[in-house]
Amino acid sequence: MKALIFHKFQPPKAPWTFLGLLILCLFVNCGAFSQEVELDNIKTSEKKEKPDYSNLPKNPRKATIYSAILPGAGQVYNNKAWKVPILYAGIMTDVYFIRFNNRRYQVFRQALFDFDDGNINDFPNLNRDALVRNVDYWRRNRDLCYLLLGAIYALNLIDANVDAHLSGFDISDDLALGIEPHFETFSANNNSMGVSLKLKF
Repeated sequence: MKALIFHKFQPPKAPWTFLGLLILCLFVNCGAFSQEVELDNIKTSEKKEKPDYSNLPKNPRKATIYSAILPGAGQVYNNKAWKVPILYAGIMTDVYFIRFNNRRYQVFRQALFDFDDGNINDFPNLNRDALVRNVDYWRRNRDLCYLLLGAIYALNLIDANVDAHLSGFDISDDLALGIEPHFETFSANNNSMGVSLKLKF
């Protein structure tokens, strides 16, 4: 009985061990948290660094936004208005072919529906397989024209951006690249002829 009383008043060791482990974990987590905070600060400082376009005559971001809102506006902003008629000629040609292919697709699609319903269609000489082939052909052409229209729009954005980036490129008369004939004498009996490429700064 006395032994039980002695054990009852002995200070327990488990809470001290648990408290020590808890303090250790807090220190480890605080260190990891501070490292995460430092990494987050580095990432945000990297994100805040924006490209500086102040030394360029034209701002590439503005040119791209203008072309995104109205195709060709970025080219006008870059003083390359001669590209606008080419751009709109490509857009109008593609829109024409989209409408043409879509009309043909709708005609063959209706003919296929009429054939399946047993009605007279616009192409009595074609069987069902031929009608299906025509439907697929004109639909594929129409979809490719839609993709081409998206590509023209993307090229419009890329062209405006690249032109604005190159607006500060030096194209003065001091820069010249020329091809000239070249004659060289190695000895009395040994002459060489060729072409030289000269870059003048």
